[in-house]
Formats: sequence, C-alpha cells, structure tokens
Amino acid sequence: MRIALTSYRSKPHCGGQGVYVRHLSRELVALGHTVEVFSGQPYPELDEGVTLTKVPSLDLYREPDPFRTPWPSEYRDLVDVEEVLTMWTAGFPEPKTFWKRTAKLLKDRRDDFDIIHDNQTLAYGLLDAAEMGFPVIGTIHHPITFDRRIDLANAPTWRKKLALRRWYGFLRMQKKVARQLPKILTVSESSKNDIVADFGVDPSRLEVITLGVDDVFVPPTKPRVPGRLVAMASADAPMKGVATLLEAFAKLRTERDVELVLVTKPGRRTTKLIDQLGIGDDVRFVNGISETELVEVMGSAEIACVPSLYEGFSLPTAELMACATPLVVSRAGAIPEVVGADGECATLVTPGDVGELVNAIGDLLDDPERRAAMGAAGRKRALETFSWAAVAKATAAAYEEVIAGGDAGPRAAEGEEHAHR
Repeated sequence: MRIALTSYRSKPHCGGQGVYVRHLSRELVALGHTVEVFSGQPYPELDEGVTLTKVPSLDLYREPDPFRTPWPSEYRDLVDVEEVLTMWTAGFPEPKTFWKRTAKLLKDRRDDFDIIHDNQTLAYGLLDAAEMGFPVIGTIHHPITFDRRIDLANAPTWRKKLALRRWYGFLRMQKKVARQLPKILTVSESSKNDIVADFGVDPSRLEVITLGVDDVFVPPTKPRVPGRLVAMASADAPMKGVATLLEAFAKLRTERDVELVLVTKPGRRTTKLIDQLGIGDDVRFVNGISETELVEVMGSAEIACVPSLYEGFSLPTAELMACATPLVVSRAGAIPEVVGADGECATLVTPGDVGELVNAIGDLLDDPERRAAMGAAGRKRALETFSWAAVAKATAAAYEEVIAGGDAGPRAAEGEEHAHR
C-alpha cells in the first residue's frame, strides 16, 4: 500500500506523536509498504526508506521564543494570517492550519496514495481529503478533553480558566471530525472508552492497537545510581503529576539520600514549587536528549515514577519496563493496562496521593530483591506484549479494511451536518 501518514507536530524521542510516527512508519516500510510522512514542526526523526514531506507552519510555539509574533516577511498566505490571529486571541491553531496546508498539497495527488492515516490532528482538512476520494483513518492516543479538565482544575485564577477554555477551543473541531471518520485506531481500552464517552464516537468504529517498544530500550550495563529516582513528562503540565512527585520527593529527602532526575523542560510553576520545597540541589532536569541518552537515563535509576493523573497509554512506562527499571506508577487511565494489574511489574498508587507515593517509593528503596524481581518481570512483559512490528501489521490490516469498505467519505454524525466552514 501507498500510505500518507500525517502528524501536525512530531517531536522526536520523548514526544509521543513523534515516537509513534517514527516507529510505525519504519515497520510499515519493513512490511513492504510505501510511507510518506507529512508533518509540521517540530519535524520527526525518520528511518531509512520513509519519505518526509515538510508542511511548515509559522512555528509559533518553538523554543526558546514561544508565542512569538512573526516578522512581516514570514507571512506566505491567509492560512498564516489565520494562525497568528488565532494565537493572538489565545487559541491553538496548529491542528486546523496544518490540515489546511496539507489538503492543498494532496489536492493533485489522489493517485499517489491508497490511504491517509491521520495521527491525532482531527482537523476539518482531513474531511476535505476524504471528499477528494482518499480513504481516511485516524489515530486518537487519548481525547484531549482530559488535558482540558485537569488544566482547568489546576488553573489559579478565573482569567487563566477563560484563557484555557479558549486554548482548548480546537476540541469542538476534533469531536466533529472524529464522529465522521469511518475508522479510528486507539492505543488502549481505557482510551477507547474515553473516546466513546467524550467524543461521542460509535464504538464499532474504534479499534485498539497498543503501542510498541523499540529494541534500543534495554537493561543497563552499568550499575544503577543508588537513591536515584527518574520520572518523564513529555510536557510539564498538571496532567503529568509532577507536583505530586516533587512533594513526595521533598518528604523522602528529609529521611533518605535520594536524587530526582526529571526528563522534561521545567515550567514556571514547577520551578517555583521546587524553590518553595527547598529541593533545588537534589532535582535535575534533562531535555532535548537523544534516544541513546534517554535509555542511559532510564537505566541509571533505582526506581522510576510515573505519577500522571491520566494517560491514554504511557509509552515511557513500557520503555522503562524494557529497561528493567522498577516502577511506581499511578492507577490512572491506561497505566494499569500497560504494567498489568498483578503488581509484578510495578507498584500502583492513587493518583495525586503524596503520602501513598512516599510510602511506595520508600518501601521499594528498602527492598533490593523486590526491585530486581520487578525489573525482570517488567522487561519480560515489555518484550512479550509491546512490539512495533505487531503494531504495524495490525495497522496495515485496519487500512485494508477501510480501503475494502469503499467508505472513504465522511459519515455525518446524528443531527450534525458535514459543513464545517
């Protein structure tokens, strides 16, 4: 098959969308398919045999100058103007404007692709592509409604709440588009249930295909650093539970010789909390690292923590298991599906409960035999359960089902017209 895989942003290594695009595209090519990735910034890191077509935005959220105002010479068309105006009015334009640009690129390429696979964008332009005659399928890792709820609950002022409601305005578009796709892939039973509940998608059009773990994630060859805790957050957002972990770490630090390595770029709220807790000397942040460096960090820890308040899958959890790193994780979203509910691969705690997290980490630090057994069980489960080759094979079968069904066009949701302009 000739596959167009679209992703509005594809951050390499620690960003879930970029990891998904890279490994799925590589394994689809290994199966004999042709894959062309269409992506906005940040662009993905792709393997040999996969073609990248860049769909440049104005990159308004790039580091180190997010929410920047472009120079007049940067504007190319009215889509760029829409992107900036939406940002200026506190909205998030990238999903919508990415697909406006991509639809233009695909307009004269109907004979080049057998199917379009959209990764989490869910923008109106995807429906335009379907009207051009392309069979379409989408992946929803989890509905962003959960991010919205948690962010609103943690907003300190009513002004911040209003700004967040505007920021998450793109969800109205995503819900409409999701309900009109012939088939949607998702990564866990938890996410499937949440998509049905929050997006109103017919469950018969949803299929669960779990994510994989790349074989670069292996147990360490060097001794683990005594007392080192590691946690990962693709974004320093309330949903990742970083505040809970920092408060737990502060309590542990009063009694134990421990250090915390956080794989993320710290936000203002996190930096302020670290200062308030007086733990700045014992907390280290790393970001922008290579996959090889990430594996080294994962393997250096005696214990890894995943304190998230919600996860649609939590790929870092599976990757840490592959590194045989013992885990303390939240009983939230799909995390119990990833680690298994029997407790062999991880200790599960109540999300947001600082005391329970302190006790779980302390108990595991005091029990080296349990840590070794947990690491071995996690490694075994990761190898047996999470394979990118299996993900690609199941995904290709879903493509064939959509193509054979001949249902390329959008399906109107009950009581909802297709018109989206």
